[in-house]
Amino acid sequence: MILLSRDDIEKGLTSLYDWKYENKSITKSFAFGSYLDGISFVNKIAEIAEKNNHHPDLYIGWRKVTVTFTSHDLGGVTTKCVDLAIAVENLFRRS
Repeated sequence: MILLSRDDIEKGLTSLYDWKYENKSITKSFAFGSYLDGISFVNKIAEIAEKNNHHPDLYIGWRKVTVTFTSHDLGGVTTKCVDLAIAVENLFRRS
């Protein structure tokens, strides 16, 4: 994994709707029709994260899930963070 510069992060996020770069991480909140829809989404994210050995911080609220990617080992956003944000965005679009 390679740490990305702020410019590279912002370029990587141009194809992603509403993802933000802040506090050395990229994050987005997703809204759902029901609490259980959000839980189902989290379970699918967990499978992707485990398969890629790169795990986001997840906050589950009422009909809302916030996903945050960063590399705790490297202290910032990596190519893998952006790649998995793309995977999560695609997962959301399919649901």
